[in-house]
Amino acid sequence: MGNNDNNNDENKTRLNKFISHNSRFSRREADELIKAGKVSIDGKVIGDLATKVGYKTIVKVNGRTVKVDYSRPSTVIVYNKLKGEIVSKKDPQGRKIIYDTISKKYDHFIPIGRLDYASEGLLLLTDDPKIATALMTSNLERVYKIKIEGEITQAMIAGMDNGITLDDATAGAWDNTKTVSMEFAPFLGYQIQTNTPKYSKLKVAISEGKNRELRRFFAHYGAKVVDLKRVSFGGINLNNLPSGKVRFLERDEYENLRSFMRDQAKQNKKVNRDEDYYEDEY
Repeated sequence: MGNNDNNNDENKTRLNKFISHNSRFSRREADELIKAGKVSIDGKVIGDLATKVGYKTIVKVNGRTVKVDYSRPSTVIVYNKLKGEIVSKKDPQGRKIIYDTISKKYDHFIPIGRLDYASEGLLLLTDDPKIATALMTSNLERVYKIKIEGEITQAMIAGMDNGITLDDATAGAWDNTKTVSMEFAPFLGYQIQTNTPKYSKLKVAISEGKNRELRRFFAHYGAKVVDLKRVSFGGINLNNLPSGKVRFLERDEYENLRSFMRDQAKQNKKVNRDEDYYEDEY
């Protein structure tokens, strides 16, 4: 017999995501395992990549149960990501991944959003998929320090103040991006620190986490982002955490997170957003 967790589609997640969040397999590897008939749900082999499951579903990979530990409290850590690291459990090109740097005891932790290969700074990770989803799809403030080629123009300032909508936002994106058009909300704030014809620096705050959003925004104005560092997410700050190191949340940060999660539970809104579109590689 089913239960509320399994019958309510709002509480379900894609099978590959479930496996990745609760094991050492990446989503790509999970897809291959599903295609190969090595994944079962409640004793039935599943071959459909679009299958969704609840967190109380019995999922087995190669005959072994994928375990979700409900007994321990949720944990969130702050990691100061290095440049030249991929935010993924595996990289087909053999590049360095964040799990090569952080302790092995965090191998099962889920990155809350991503920073691309050339970006650095604050990356949150958690062992709770519900926290990861809630934070990734939230409108909490994200703060970045950015260095761009060239001057900060009046057109850029107008875009930051008012937001812009682009039918073609592929400049600044990866070549194989699935997201072509994009709407950029007005920035929550920005501070121009230096403005010269060669390079300019600014600090910006935004409320969304779209795919390479900041690189696309400035590329629209012909400016390449050469340095990007996230320094804050939802009031959790990088502060003086050394590069390549992790820390646990402070007491007040955990209290704010609990309050946020309680509010999310009260709202009980269904989140259904394209994973390529949100919180994926700035």
